[in-house]
Amino acid sequence: MLSRRNIRVKVMQTLYSVESTAETAKGIDAKSILAQKIDHSRKLFSYLNFFICEVAHYAGKDAVQKAGKHLPSAKDLAVNTKISGNEVMATFMQDPGFQNFLKNDHPENIIDTELVRKIYQELVTTQEYNEYTAIATRDKKSEKRVLEFIFNSLMLPNENFIAHLEENFLNWDDDAELMQTLVTILLNKPITGVFENILSKEKDQFAHSLLHTTLEKKDFALELIKPRLKNWDADRIAALDMILLRMGVCEFLFFDTIPTKVTINEYIDLAKAYSTPQSGQFVNGLLDTIQKELQAENKIDKRVFKKSTL
Repeated sequence: MLSRRNIRVKVMQTLYSVESTAETAKGIDAKSILAQKIDHSRKLFSYLNFFICEVAHYAGKDAVQKAGKHLPSAKDLAVNTKISGNEVMATFMQDPGFQNFLKNDHPENIIDTELVRKIYQELVTTQEYNEYTAIATRDKKSEKRVLEFIFNSLMLPNENFIAHLEENFLNWDDDAELMQTLVTILLNKPITGVFENILSKEKDQFAHSLLHTTLEKKDFALELIKPRLKNWDADRIAALDMILLRMGVCEFLFFDTIPTKVTINEYIDLAKAYSTPQSGQFVNGLLDTIQKELQAENKIDKRVFKKSTL
C-alpha cells in the first residue's frame, strides 16, 4: 500500500533520527524506529476511514436527538438514516484489521465530535446527499460515491479537519497525497487485510533492505561521495543531504531492479521537499556525477524488468 517514495521518506527520517542523536545513537534500534513510522501510516489510514464512518453514523444520532425533542416537528421525525447502514462502509468495518484498530488504538479518544457534527450538517445540505437518500434501494455505486464525497469534498478541503489531523498525526504532511489515493481505492474496492498490511511483502523487504544497506555501507558510500565534493566541505553539508546521497549511492549499487534515473529523480524530489533550497540541485549534481562514473567503471548492474513501482 505504501509507495516506494513514502518508504524512502521514512527510511530517510529514521536515519536522520538515529544519526542526529550522536552518542546515544548506539542505544537506538533503527529497525524499531522505522517500524514505528510505518505503523503511524497504518494508524492514519485507519483513522481517516474511522472518521468517514463517524460522519455517516451521525445520521442515527441526529435522528435520535431530533426525535427526542419536547415537541418534535414532522421534519424532526423524518431524518433519513440510510447512510448509517451504508453497505460499502459496513464491508470494511468488518475487516479484522479495522476491528483491531478500534480495539487497540482507541480512535474515539482523539475524535473531534463537534467537527464530525459540523461535517455531517454540511453533508445533509448538499445535492449529492439528497440524491443519495432519494434512492430507495442500496445501489453499490451510490453507496461508495457518497462516502467518496464525504472524504474528498467535505473532509479534505476542511481546514479544521486538516488541523485536527496535523495535531494528532505528525506524518500527515508526508503521507497526505498517498492517503487520499488509498482511501479512495478502499472505498471503491474494500480489500481484506489492508488495515494490518499497509506494506506489501515486497515493499517491506525494500524498506528494511534500504535502511540496513545505508547503515551498513555508510563508510563505503562516503568514500564515493567525499572525493566528488570538490569545493564542498563534507562536514558543512546538510546532514539530510548526506543521508540522501548515501541512500542514492546504495540504490545504484545494491538495488538492481531500480533504474538509476528513477533513483536520481526520487532523491532530487526528497531533497527539495525536506532539505535546503539548494539541496535539490546539489543532490542532482552529485548523484548524476557518481552514477556516470560508476557506470563507466561497469560497477552498476541493473536487471532488465518490465514493471516497477515507485
